[in-house]
Amino acid sequence: MTAHDPKLSRRSLLTGAGALVIGFNLPRNARAQSGAAAGYRPGGNDSFAPNAFIRVAPDDTVTVIVKHIEFGQGPFTGLATLAAEEMDAAWSQMRAEHAIADVKLYANLALGVQGTGGSTAIANSWEQMRKAGAAARTMLVQAAADAWKVPAAEIKVEAGVISHASGKQGRFGEFAEAAAKLPVPENPPLKPASAYKLIGKDGAVKRLDSADKTRGKAQFTIDIHTPNMLTVVVARSPRFGGKVASFDAAATLKVRGVVDVKQIGSGVAVYATGMWPALKGREVLKVTWDDSEAEKRGSAELIAEYRKLARQPGTVAGSHGDAEAALAKADKVIEAEFVFPYLAHAPMEPLDGYLEWDGTQALARFGSQFQTTEHQTIATILGLPPEKVRLETMLAGGSFGRRAQVSQHVAAELAMAAKAIGPNRPVKVVWTREDDLAGGYYRPLFVHRLRGAVKDGKIAAWSNTLVGQSFFLGTPFEALVVKNGIDATSVEGANKIFYEVPDFRCDVHNPKVGVPTLWWRSVGHTHTGYAVECFIDELLQAAGQDPLQGRLALMGDKHPRAAAVLKAVGEMANWKGSAPVDGRARGVAVVESFNSFVAQIAEVSMGPEGEPKVHKVWCAVDCGVAVNPDIIRAQMEGGIGFGLGHALYGQITLDGGRPVQTNFHEYRSLRIHEMPEVEVRIIASTEKPTGVGEPGVPPIGPAVANALAALGHGRPRQLPMQGGSV
Repeated sequence: MTAHDPKLSRRSLLTGAGALVIGFNLPRNARAQSGAAAGYRPGGNDSFAPNAFIRVAPDDTVTVIVKHIEFGQGPFTGLATLAAEEMDAAWSQMRAEHAIADVKLYANLALGVQGTGGSTAIANSWEQMRKAGAAARTMLVQAAADAWKVPAAEIKVEAGVISHASGKQGRFGEFAEAAAKLPVPENPPLKPASAYKLIGKDGAVKRLDSADKTRGKAQFTIDIHTPNMLTVVVARSPRFGGKVASFDAAATLKVRGVVDVKQIGSGVAVYATGMWPALKGREVLKVTWDDSEAEKRGSAELIAEYRKLARQPGTVAGSHGDAEAALAKADKVIEAEFVFPYLAHAPMEPLDGYLEWDGTQALARFGSQFQTTEHQTIATILGLPPEKVRLETMLAGGSFGRRAQVSQHVAAELAMAAKAIGPNRPVKVVWTREDDLAGGYYRPLFVHRLRGAVKDGKIAAWSNTLVGQSFFLGTPFEALVVKNGIDATSVEGANKIFYEVPDFRCDVHNPKVGVPTLWWRSVGHTHTGYAVECFIDELLQAAGQDPLQGRLALMGDKHPRAAAVLKAVGEMANWKGSAPVDGRARGVAVVESFNSFVAQIAEVSMGPEGEPKVHKVWCAVDCGVAVNPDIIRAQMEGGIGFGLGHALYGQITLDGGRPVQTNFHEYRSLRIHEMPEVEVRIIASTEKPTGVGEPGVPPIGPAVANALAALGHGRPRQLPMQGGSV
């Protein structure tokens, strides 16, 4: 076996380690493992597809076509649960596949395009998928009634078995062909919540994607290998905004396996017969970069500039009363500044994509998070009408926002690479871990300057000035998203707070910086949650109030769901205040994000070398109707680990405009033995379901910071808490 043995793959390595035997060459007729290629087939005669979301096959399996990408957050299981509930299907017969890119059929009802984001997968599909399931059930029952010549109202369905009191019974597959010939009911009745057998029931379903992932059977973009395919890596400017001035590919073309080198819009693409020669070819590629328009400021310079801006009035994002006047006459003003670094998403699977085209039509396959815009981008670059481009969504190994791109830059790079090498030469573009961490599209660097007045044991005034890059200003989406000069994603969670303060102001500066930024798991709440929840804790401390009871008092009766999770988490932790006991102290935080409410209490001690140790986290969540409790708990646990790791260690720093961190040895994650015990309570609710993929992240950082303050170490003013280099 050589360094680049074509028979070597990560799957073959798994084979040696765990006796898995899985071919890594995906046959053309089976490569739609994601299922997209076998998506909605109106009029298909081998299965019953009453709508764009459900297919019942003669073998009795029910396949739910999922319009959202599955990258670990659970839409395969969640949306299948909604359909199965209304169909009264057995969970063992349920399957899930990705939908193809088709905005007419599969638009996210919250976004208007086909895409996954804002923790909306369950929320926007809640009624749609139940109606799809109810329609399928109605048609199957009617088909059985016609066959048995009995009234449909006398037929029951339970666990996938259709039955009548006469003793007749059958399964879905037996009636699929007849059902397919019946009219589709437009507004089938839905079950009352009291009749649910799957929704909200612990242990009623198992994740549909876990088994294949555990066995190594699940296919991701990196697994795609087709005849004549070229692997492509791209040399990009080490500074954001740099351009190719010239390049010399002589040494690259001497590397065995390198086929060609082409300049494309994002840099210089190296085409090779595999990943190893592509990487070796890129190593010896000589590129001269034109940095005349590149960003050259480092993190230290940007923070200094932001600090100056934070002392100037910005664009008002929220206000009532007169905060400046109240602060000016206050006896005691407390001021705090919080600095948040750039953060990388660092999903386990870096970005990649596959594309084949023959000059007249194209097939793209990758972990597409915004199918509509990426589909359009590929069609435009290839000069093809959209209907000649098929986009199939693959499973993806995480995202945390990285794949939801305003710029569509990965889809564009994929299409540019394919176009540059020409038709009939499939390409797979791969970003390495180093490409990803140094490639930008970070959570923006932000500075918050907060001022508060405390009088007679009460909080009298609040002012928060934020400074950080906008995702939308200067983009084609500005007119759509930015209102009155405010990018809502910059200030969400800061321009409106739970706490009733008489005089309040929140304003923002969005300076122009040449570093590409992107929403990161929980978007603006990643920094606003920390700043607001740390500062309210500090003001309550100054006012002599208990952190938890003081928050509840400031909420009054205007924020019942936030108050409910706060009370619940207090009960869970048997809250008796934040004072240290046996060297451990507790901190609390509560954040609403994406219409879900999460409160957390963290129990923390300080290690001998000054490193925080988080022992336990109690978490209460109200996300409306809890469709899959197991997934909700998993998302809270995952969000806590993700948020804690980044609060403690995460940062991307820039030196002269160049990212310093290149891989996980420098971009530290939480290690398995550092994960605290987590206890989650899901608040019973009749509200419509809301998201859980992101809301578990924001409260953990401030909860830990507030515990550190209770231990006497103060609330960290600059993140990360450990190892900050700026």
